[in-house]
Amino acid sequence: MTTADTSSTPQPVTRDDDAHKNLFIRVIHLVERFFHPNYTGLVVATMFFGLSLTPSLLPRDWFFQGLVSGINATIGYGLGCLLAWAWRKWVAPRITWPERVRTAWARRPSWLLVALKIAIVVACLIFAVLMSVQSSKWQRQITDLMGMEPVSDAGYPRTVLVGAVVVGLLIWISRLVVRLVRTVTRVLNQWVRIPAAFARPLGVLVVVVAAVLLFNGVLAKGFFAVANSAFSARNSHTSENAVQPTLPERSGSPESLAKWETLGSEGRWFVANAPTALAIGQVTGKPAREPIRVYAGLESADGVEAQTDVALAELERTKAFEREALVVISTTGTGWVDTTSAVAVELMYGGDTALVATQYSYLPSALSFLSDRDKSMTMGRTLFDKVYDRWSALPEETRPKLLVYGESLGSQGSEGAFSGLADIRNRADGVLWVGPPNSNRLWSEFVTRRDPGTDEIAPIYADGMSVRFAANADRLAQPTPTWNDPRIVYLQHASDPVVWWSPDLLFSQPDWLREKRGPDVSPAMSWYPIVTFWQVAADLPRAQTVSDGHGHNYGNIVPEAWAAVAQPPDYTPELAARIETFVAEAAATERQLK
Repeated sequence: MTTADTSSTPQPVTRDDDAHKNLFIRVIHLVERFFHPNYTGLVVATMFFGLSLTPSLLPRDWFFQGLVSGINATIGYGLGCLLAWAWRKWVAPRITWPERVRTAWARRPSWLLVALKIAIVVACLIFAVLMSVQSSKWQRQITDLMGMEPVSDAGYPRTVLVGAVVVGLLIWISRLVVRLVRTVTRVLNQWVRIPAAFARPLGVLVVVVAAVLLFNGVLAKGFFAVANSAFSARNSHTSENAVQPTLPERSGSPESLAKWETLGSEGRWFVANAPTALAIGQVTGKPAREPIRVYAGLESADGVEAQTDVALAELERTKAFEREALVVISTTGTGWVDTTSAVAVELMYGGDTALVATQYSYLPSALSFLSDRDKSMTMGRTLFDKVYDRWSALPEETRPKLLVYGESLGSQGSEGAFSGLADIRNRADGVLWVGPPNSNRLWSEFVTRRDPGTDEIAPIYADGMSVRFAANADRLAQPTPTWNDPRIVYLQHASDPVVWWSPDLLFSQPDWLREKRGPDVSPAMSWYPIVTFWQVAADLPRAQTVSDGHGHNYGNIVPEAWAAVAQPPDYTPELAARIETFVAEAAATERQLK
């Protein structure tokens, strides 16, 4: 009798194998019960996470990138959950599957579904890690374009971990909101006796309205009240390098109507650190005058009208209307005035200048943009109108050049003084607006109506006859040598998120991402719905962390821009070079001392 060969005979699955398999399935189910994952949401979240790792305008370190990507992934997860719900609600019930498909699906082993879920999770994780590795290469490309030290890629895989923590936290918060909706719905149904079909959407409406009122009302007001209080305390701080001026040409001096202690931190720095006539003469090689710097802080008077009246009275006291150039400056949130711009115009005119500025907020620009934009425009319009009315009453031959300046949110406030191009040309002798926010009304009009064939990052408006846009000195001379007075200049970098961020980025591709990328923007940067909006929004607080000539840093071109706008007759290339050197040193000193 021979023994049968059983080597090729299928062996039955042992009970131990079944036990291990069932234990594994139970573990997976326990994990699912704890996390309640939606696998469609997970896939879409991973797509959003990967897209958020593509290049934006500015370089990022791995931790900050993880925060940004986590927010984007959470939005993707929510959209995925919505898609899955819509499929189950409307699409799946209308699909008639063949009998054999339904039978096969009903008989599927449970471990097969578990294996599929694990495969989805592993695939998402691998994709996220690979994208984080590629992202580090894109970051190095951006830093190379900006001439910066490369971002270390050693920690970039940790971006995935940071992003996962952010996603988990935000999903947990969203589920608390869902529970709140269910609780409200149950109360409406059981206690108010509203039918379930109406109680559910009404519960959603109640929670949404309450959240909007809470965040836009109580919480928003409370937040800005606390922020205003906190920054008002900072406003009272005086740098040890800001010493009360003794010269009568400065606000805050003993003769001044705007007292030193009322000027605020930025105002005190502004009036205390003006170049002296001696320093100006050493740069120009000619006798110079003491430049006038007038400033009115929030505490210098009560309200916009009274504050601007103090500024005008200071101009009268210092005989500012007898100078060669009078510059009306709209400040940023805290009342900051760019040292580079102020010093450049003072040196250019040998100190024969008067600069006037006012403070409209205690908050820094980022918060002022959210809460104080109307204040900035009201202040800009009121200050300029009062200065213009006094200036226009002078005999035409004795008037100083009336120049206008504003940077960032200050440019928005400064634009508020004018109704359009014709108004600018009628009432100003030159305008310099630096790093304008995308929401600037006049900037938007000029860019939208730019000459056909010109790019949004470097537009040409009406052949550049009055208005010009530039990121460097070469662009100031384009497109034609003919440039009518008054000259209007906008300085804007292709990599400045302040200029390009807009709510329209949510669902609309802007021209600057349809056209050829700017010289300091990664060619790999593309537009993705929702994702790009949050990418550029995240660039805003880091706009000044990059090298000069990129992002929101314009100091290296401001002297040349002022020369293009209001160059005096005796201005020479040699003097320009000396001014640029002095201005760069002054800006570096300010960063060290302030």
